[in-house]
Amino acid sequence: MRALLSVFDKKGLERLATGLVSLGFELVASGGTSKVLLAAGIAHLSVEEVTGSPEMLSGRVKTLHPAIHGGILAEADNPVHVAELRQLGIEPIEVVVCNLYPFRSSPSVEMIDIGGPAMVRAAAKNHDHVAVVVDPADYEVVLDEMGQEGQVTAPTRRRLARAAFAHVAAYDASIVSWFDSMASEGRAALPPSLHLSIEQVQELRYGENPHQLGARYRAIGGDGGFWGSVVQHGGRDLSYLNLFDVDAAWRLVHELADLRGSMAAVIVKHANPCGAAIAPDTVTAYELAFRGDPVAAFGGVVAVSGEVAEALAEAIVGNPLADVLVAPGFSSEALAILGRHRKNMRALEARAPGPLRLGLRQIDGGFLVQEPDEMPAGHESWHIVTEVAPEDSQWSDLELAWLVCARSTSNAVVVASRGQVVGVGCGQQSRVDAATLACAKAGGRAAGAVAASDGFLPFRDSLDVLADAGVRTVVQPGGSLRDAEIVEAANERGIAMVLTGERHFRH
Repeated sequence: MRALLSVFDKKGLERLATGLVSLGFELVASGGTSKVLLAAGIAHLSVEEVTGSPEMLSGRVKTLHPAIHGGILAEADNPVHVAELRQLGIEPIEVVVCNLYPFRSSPSVEMIDIGGPAMVRAAAKNHDHVAVVVDPADYEVVLDEMGQEGQVTAPTRRRLARAAFAHVAAYDASIVSWFDSMASEGRAALPPSLHLSIEQVQELRYGENPHQLGARYRAIGGDGGFWGSVVQHGGRDLSYLNLFDVDAAWRLVHELADLRGSMAAVIVKHANPCGAAIAPDTVTAYELAFRGDPVAAFGGVVAVSGEVAEALAEAIVGNPLADVLVAPGFSSEALAILGRHRKNMRALEARAPGPLRLGLRQIDGGFLVQEPDEMPAGHESWHIVTEVAPEDSQWSDLELAWLVCARSTSNAVVVASRGQVVGVGCGQQSRVDAATLACAKAGGRAAGAVAASDGFLPFRDSLDVLADAGVRTVVQPGGSLRDAEIVEAANERGIAMVLTGERHFRH
């Protein structure tokens, strides 16, 4: 019996090679793998000894030879194949162990593996007769089955073959992405094709509803973003909706904290913010966010931009239950308080989120693909279009309302006052309904407040609803055919209006 070893990742190699030899295998190794076996004193043949041909072209050609691929691809139960191998003096290969150059960590032309993928694909194609192993985690499985069964079982060979094709597919996808990155200059066009390669890393209790399966996947070779480093303190396993809402809350709280270098708190329910605030400290920010809509906050996701210390933990347990609390860190005292009073709440310690790349949404027969919706920092590019200008103290609230509005489901209107979101109307088919809902939630807090609309105001009815509630300043994209009428209505009502020139729909 013969096994071919050609691996870049040498983890577990000596243990595997020793185990294979003890099972009666003759080993064939290439390049660096051969050097490791030689240093360990493990008997083997080099690829050159099997092929009778030296490595050439600076190592680009080593295993591309009939003595290798004939041994891999021959069907052991096919008399014609067996006879051809015997005639040519080629030994069959029953096990192929191969993993590829780490292209993602150091992309370059020389890191594009040729012989490795060819061997892996050949062995996976012939999995009825060959066991192909690309992951060191499978070494013990292969050795155990061979020791107990005398061979790698058919179900395991099929599983290993699938893993092998996935390994090569992910490798090729990373190369395509590299070419796309080199082609982009300035604002890149969307690529002509997308090659996703993702792996399951977390099985969830269920999907959006209990009758749906759900899981978290990550890009193969990636670290899983901030989710890859999350530490959970207490509570049961996370659900699909927990992850969805945490992601939304965690991204928004960092965007808000960046506005003025302040502390921020966000409460999200069903992927929409129902409370948000910026303040000098986390306790004040949280209390303002919670008071934004205490009813909606029940069972929501709370995100804070600073460490959760004792005072903040006391404030949180004094309010109705939140499902999840996410923060960059927790003091030991805070964890003790949460553990005593909120045993079912999940406290997540997470690093800052990374940038989003392309967004995908499934439709019948394909996908919609777009760039992420990035928000320009600050209000420097905004234009005052009314006779009355916003007061200096209102600009921070305008930025707060505008950002929260952009991260709410369209149509959306957000009312904010003194660093606190006091009313959110989102997911409405008409903008006037969104304004009405936001003002109803704000109540008397709308007096003297600011409001943001994610899309332009098509009619003055939305503006009148806001003005009647006491809103004094409005920020909106502009771009309606009736912009002049809306500005005239704002002047009539004594409202300051700012146009951003950029809408931020979210569906």
